[in-house]
Amino acid sequence: KQWYQRRVAITAGHFMNAMIPGLTGDKMSSSEPDSKIDLIDPPSAVKKKINKAFCEPGNVTNNGLLSFSEYVIFPYLGEKEFEIKRKPEHGGDASYANFELLKEAYRTEAIYPLDLKNAVGGYINQLLAPIVKEFQSKELKKLSSQAYPVANTKGGKAAEPDRPVDISRVDIRVGKIIHIEPHPDADSLYVEKIDVGEAEPRTVISGLRNFVAQEKLDGALVAVVCNLKPANMRGIKSQGMLLCASDKDHTTVEVLTVAEGSKPGERITSDLFTQAPDTQLNPKKKIFEKVQSDLTTNDSLEVTYKGELLRTSAGPILAPSLVKAAIR
Repeated sequence: KQWYQRRVAITAGHFMNAMIPGLTGDKMSSSEPDSKIDLIDPPSAVKKKINKAFCEPGNVTNNGLLSFSEYVIFPYLGEKEFEIKRKPEHGGDASYANFELLKEAYRTEAIYPLDLKNAVGGYINQLLAPIVKEFQSKELKKLSSQAYPVANTKGGKAAEPDRPVDISRVDIRVGKIIHIEPHPDADSLYVEKIDVGEAEPRTVISGLRNFVAQEKLDGALVAVVCNLKPANMRGIKSQGMLLCASDKDHTTVEVLTVAEGSKPGERITSDLFTQAPDTQLNPKKKIFEKVQSDLTTNDSLEVTYKGELLRTSAGPILAPSLVKAAIR
């Protein structure tokens, strides 16, 4: 059958191709579901994994989406070109006859993370559609559940492997505030819509109304923690946190500034801590709080973690005026 032939092609590719990175930027792992695409993932699951994938602007190293394109999508397309669909105001449609052209376009930022994510997600869903359809039968659903049983652990989740606690586990990205308004039910809070390089902007609640004027934040590039567990704040779910510098008394709070030229979705990290971040930080393990204790600004207003500069490809992350300040 057609779906079976395609499945065999993918399985053979798994054994015959070079080892490729997973979607999280690290190696693929069965213990990390978001690092890989399963053959029977429905379109909604594929879209969710692709949107969460590690995909820095211009970064062609350890980019799982580019690897999927090279080893899965281009062989699947055959003589057809890899097409990217986008609105004219975002650069218009583009097509690439081979992987090297696509890679170079991404490296030079002729295409952006969201462009690549939308295209890769669409092609993967095309490829998997006949397989997913075939597996809707009761017999194959039973076979799948027997082959891949759900781990019987507390809370229904597989245990996470031990890993050192450092800044690499925190998913800090460049965000652009595209809309901001006062929280309707809290005098000290703003409600922001922030572009962090995903298909849709995130809603983020911040307690900055007593410290920063609304007009200074509107359109600003900011540093956003993206893998905290979403939390309801006065009736609105917050999907991230803006990083700010604060004095000891918490009487002065400044939003961190991101180097001009940084793109929404680009990861903020240091040269020494480059491993892929956790998909979501476990609040019970207080990982962010432990990392936070080593975040500060130096005498040059640069944000550091254990003395290492935090930066994007365009430059360091800065506080406007606070030196030796805590980062919250």
